[in-house]
Amino acid sequence: MTSPKTGPLLRVGGLRKAFDERVVLRDVGFAVERGSIFTVLGPSGAGKSVLLKCLAGVEQPDGGTVLFESQPLDFRDRAMRESFRRRCSFLFQGNALFDSLTALQNVALPLEQTTPLSRGEINRRAMEALRQLELDDHADRFPGMLSGGMQKRLALARAIVTHPEMVFFDEPTAGLDPLRRNAVFAMIAKYQAVFGFTALIVTHDVVEALAASSVVALLHEGEICFAGRPEEFAASGHPVVQSFRDSPAALRSTLDAMRRGGALTEEKE
Repeated sequence: MTSPKTGPLLRVGGLRKAFDERVVLRDVGFAVERGSIFTVLGPSGAGKSVLLKCLAGVEQPDGGTVLFESQPLDFRDRAMRESFRRRCSFLFQGNALFDSLTALQNVALPLEQTTPLSRGEINRRAMEALRQLELDDHADRFPGMLSGGMQKRLALARAIVTHPEMVFFDEPTAGLDPLRRNAVFAMIAKYQAVFGFTALIVTHDVVEALAASSVVALLHEGEICFAGRPEEFAASGHPVVQSFRDSPAALRSTLDAMRRGGALTEEKE
């Protein structure tokens, strides 16, 4: 009987990325434990999506190291890149579903692209993924015929159909209202527990991330300025953490005052 694997599934060190003169990532480092939900927080424009694309091999970093199961990744090596992408999935910001394909065909696509399975086996596995995410009754429907929440579940079904060890989520709640943001994070937490994959999420949604994550990190000026448990983040006195963490609460307080007809006041220094 083999012992379970231990230690970080993904380890990042000194990651750097610039576009011409604009430095986006200057020295990013962290470790993601297997079976965890690791969330990178940061305001819009902080470089979160660039970080995720570097880790998923979509962008080539300028420097630094990325280790997957303690093995260095070099996405310029085609065989290594293809092996990594068979073991990991990427859930895009806008779902990236194909409108001309049915739900079943969307989910089957990764199996068609990465495995030598027969058509019958591909369809069986795709239907099973739809069933697990409670979408099997909608297999023949096109994405445009599904609600926004169903589309999110469909994108996740496609991401997990290959049984990945790790799933990367790029701003999974972008453009959603608070109720739907809660539902998406609840969905991620639920299915991560069911399937046991490791999740790496980038988002600017503080409250939802703190509720769903095992570890949260804050990206600031190209570096990780904090990484720790949600309760540590919530209690941190780090000025950058405080500024980012407390801004949603300050905004809600201001909006509540506006709705009550109260005067708008500036925050004291």
